[in-house]
Amino acid sequence: MVDTAVVLAAGEGTRLRPLTRNRPKPMLPAANRPILEHVLDALVDAGARQIVIVVGYKRDRVQDHFGPTYRDVPITYARQDKQLGTGHALLQAREHVEGSMLVVNGDGLIDATLVEDVCAAFDRGDGEPTLAVLEGPDVRQYGAVTLQEEFIQEIIEKPQTDKYRLINAGIYAFDDDIFEAVDETPRTDGELALTDTLAHELERGRVRGVETDGLWVDATYPWDLLVVASETLRHGLADEPERDDRVWVDETAIVHEDATLQPPVVIGPDCEIGPGAVVGPHSALGRNVTIGANATVSNTVLDVDTRVEVGSTLLDTVTGQNVRLGPGSVVSGGPADVRVGNEIFEDETLGAVIADRVRAEGNVGFAPGSLVGPNAHLDTGVTVDGQVRESVEVRR
Repeated sequence: MVDTAVVLAAGEGTRLRPLTRNRPKPMLPAANRPILEHVLDALVDAGARQIVIVVGYKRDRVQDHFGPTYRDVPITYARQDKQLGTGHALLQAREHVEGSMLVVNGDGLIDATLVEDVCAAFDRGDGEPTLAVLEGPDVRQYGAVTLQEEFIQEIIEKPQTDKYRLINAGIYAFDDDIFEAVDETPRTDGELALTDTLAHELERGRVRGVETDGLWVDATYPWDLLVVASETLRHGLADEPERDDRVWVDETAIVHEDATLQPPVVIGPDCEIGPGAVVGPHSALGRNVTIGANATVSNTVLDVDTRVEVGSTLLDTVTGQNVRLGPGSVVSGGPADVRVGNEIFEDETLGAVIADRVRAEGNVGFAPGSLVGPNAHLDTGVTVDGQVRESVEVRR
C-alpha cells in the first residue's frame, strides 16, 4: 500500500478569477469547505500516512488553514516559487519522498474510491507508473487517454475531437524514479508538464491505467463551483451534522423557526438565517454567513462572513469572503454568456460571481453572468451587467 501522498496545490487558477485574486484555486469552496480539504479527506480515508503539499501562489492561505497535520496525518510543505508546470511542481517534493508515492492534483473534488483504485492497480503491477482514468464530461477540456487491457496506449493533451471517451483524472502512483524521468523530460515553452513525462514513459515502457467510477469534479471556470457544491451535497460530503434528509446544519447556527431550508443545503458554523428566509435547494453557507429576513438563496455558494440583507434574492450565485449585499439586492439566475479572459462562454448557468470584500448597497441588481472583482463598491440602485474590476466604485 502506498502511504505517502504528494498534493500539487501551487497553482492560481486564472480562469476562476476574480475568486482566485486573493487565494489559490484549491482553497475555493466545495460547498462550505475548501476543495483541498476534500482531497486530503480522500487521501486519509484511502490510508495515506504522510502528506506533502506543494504550495506556491498565495501559499500562506494553504499553510495557515491546515498547519502541520490533518486528521492526525503529518503534513510537509514544499514550495514552487514559480508555477512552471505540474512536473516542475512534483520535483519540488523530491527531498521529502522516499520510495513509492501517490501524486494528486489538489484543485479538483475527488473521493477515496479513486485513490484506492489507483493504489490497488499499482500494487498489482511491477512498479509501472499508474494513473486513474474515467469517462469525462468533455474530453476536449482535459487530457484524453486510450486504454487497452489496463495499459495506456496514448495520451492526448486537450484533443480537438470528441472521439475519445476517457480522460486523465490527475491521480497517479509512482516509484521515486519518476523524479529522474521528470528531470529528463524536455520543457515546452519553459514549462514541465507531468503528462509530457508520462508520454515519454510510454515510449520507454508501460504505463498502467485503471478505469474508475469514483467521484471526480473539476472546477475550471466560475460556474463550475455551483456544480462542485451540488455534487458535494449529493454525495453527503458536508462537514456538519445532518439535521434532516440532505439538510446539514451546524450546531452553532441559528435558523429562525419561520425560515425554510430546502434540501440539499448545508449551513455552516455561526450562521444566522432570519424569519421568512428561504435557503436552498443546492445551496451552501460557509462560516458566519447571515441571511436577512425574507431573503431567498437558491443554487448558491456563500463563502465565509458573507451577509445578505433583508428581501434580497440570489440565484446561481457564488460569493467570496466578507461580502455585503444590501437590502433588496437581486442576482438574476442564468443561463448567461460569460466572458473569461478573452473567451465568451455561452449559456452557462451563472447569476453572478461576487469576489472578496465587495460592498453592494441597497437595491443593487446583477444581470446573469456578472463578475465583480474584490473590494468593489456598488452604490444604491445600480445594475451590474458584465464585469466590474477590482476596487472600482460604481455609482448610478
